[in-house]
Parts: sequence; C-alpha cells; structure tokens
Amino acid sequence: MAHIDYYFTTLSPWAYLCGSRVEEIAAKHGASLTYKPLDIGQLFGRTGGTLPKDRHPSRMEYRMQELLRAKKKTGMELTPKPAFWPTNGAPASYAIIAAQNAGGGDMGKLVQGIFRACWVEEKDIATDEVVKSALEAAGFDPKLADSGLLTGAETYASNLEEAVNNGVFGSPFFIVDGDQRFWGQDRLDDLDAHLAGDL
Repeated sequence: MAHIDYYFTTLSPWAYLCGSRVEEIAAKHGASLTYKPLDIGQLFGRTGGTLPKDRHPSRMEYRMQELLRAKKKTGMELTPKPAFWPTNGAPASYAIIAAQNAGGGDMGKLVQGIFRACWVEEKDIATDEVVKSALEAAGFDPKLADSGLLTGAETYASNLEEAVNNGVFGSPFFIVDGDQRFWGQDRLDDLDAHLAGDL
C-alpha cells in the first residue's frame, strides 16, 4: 500500500485550494495519508524560498492572478486578501497534529475547516476559539487544542527537519513512499496518475 506524506502550512491558499482531492486520491488508490504541518517561514529560509512580504511586486501581482484563476478552476470560495493573514499558523498546526494522534474524527474535514476559516470566513486561525470550533466540527474533542500543545510543538519542529531532509520546499508538497515528490495543488493529477501506475 502506498503512503503519502502531505507537507503544508496552515496559512497556504494553495493547500486550501486542494480541497478534498488529496483525501479522495488517497482513498481511490488505497493509500495511507499523514498530515505534516510545518513552519513555512523557516522552510523557505532553509530551502531558498522567499516569504510573500519580501517578494518583488511583480511576483505578488502574478501570485494574485494565479490565485484568482485557481479559484475559478476549482470553483472554490476564496478571499484573496483575508483579514487575518498572515498570522501565527502554529496553534492550528498543533491541533492538527494532536487530532491525528488522537484519531476518532475526520482529518480532511479538520484541515479544510482551518483553511476555510482563514481563506473564506476571514477568521484568525491563531485563536483558541477558531481552532476549537474546527476540531469540534470535524468530530474531535476541542480540548485537544490545549492538551496537545507540547507534543504538537515537538512534532511541528520535527516535521520541518524532516521536510528539509526530504527535499520539500513549498506548500502543499506531497511525497509518495519517501521518494516521488509533487509540489503544488496543480500537481494533484500527477499524484493521481503516479499512484495509478501511469506516471
């Protein structure tokens, strides 16, 4: 059975625009899936990337055009410049890690709930209220936002180290069986084809 490691930041509009396709592709091919949220600022700093705030205006203008095109292509709601972005992505990441460890809920729904809170509902995903609401809506105990802090912080840091060592440099980023790498929501068709044995 194939395994997909899914590296992302909770602040990524591109990861949000994956929608439920990652989970659907994994289910279609009987692949297991591990969510690995990480600190994108540190990842960029260590792999040659640049945070949006530090990019040339022409790159940011192009990014906006691409976001709007992706919004149309996917048919998903998206606020290109949400009120609470950027913010601290760590609390939501810790909650995702704690929920994955605890089990019992819908991980895809949790991750999408956090993305939607930022990119559609314009809520601050660094706040306890937003994180706990997303946990509860996905069938998890909202108290995981509090109880999973230490383990969450440790795993969040180790996800970064693992990502750097495995050639990850952006979000979303998928690695199949520790080898085949796919960067971006626009490579999900390639991920699907690879798992089908066609690519």
